[in-house]
Amino acid sequence: MKRFNLKKLNELELRKEYQSKISNSFAALENLSDTQDINRAWENINENIKTSAKESLGLQELKQHKPWFDKECLGFLDQRKQAKMQWIQDPNRSNADNLNNVSREEADISGTKRRNIWKAKIDYIDSNDKINSITDLHRGSSDFKKGCHLRTNIVKDEKGDFFTDSSSILARWRKHYSQLLNVLYMGLMMLRR
Repeated sequence: MKRFNLKKLNELELRKEYQSKISNSFAALENLSDTQDINRAWENINENIKTSAKESLGLQELKQHKPWFDKECLGFLDQRKQAKMQWIQDPNRSNADNLNNVSREEADISGTKRRNIWKAKIDYIDSNDKINSITDLHRGSSDFKKGCHLRTNIVKDEKGDFFTDSSSILARWRKHYSQLLNVLYMGLMMLRR
């Protein structure tokens, strides 16, 4: 999904350029007749805003969440999509084999690229460890920790004691919500009087 680069609105010149383009587009819309369809008028306004934003702000570069995913991987995904469409239209043995082969090849390529990225990160951390660069070592090792968040099932009671077993946790939540709902119920009863 393409988005406009709204960070450019912080620059004074670009903000003024955008404002002038918007005001010019709205000035043109003031000449619309009362008989024109409201949906068509809205489409004109919407299109003018988008055009003005695209011309003055440009489009924002989206973050790439998977650094190993490149044009080659995208090409294999397209091949797999085409092979799957062929198999859906004509589910014979040769189309199924073609789909399996393309899928296997795509998985091999993307897996190799992913392993190479992780190997480069490990080598970077190892080299920083050898030259005693603590900040770079910590920065590199934090990449490995980002996706690893352990889920803990610990709940406190009213006294501040911790529960870890599931039956005590369920009982505590049941008690908490029953107290909460009782307070709400009493408040509603007070309002009705």
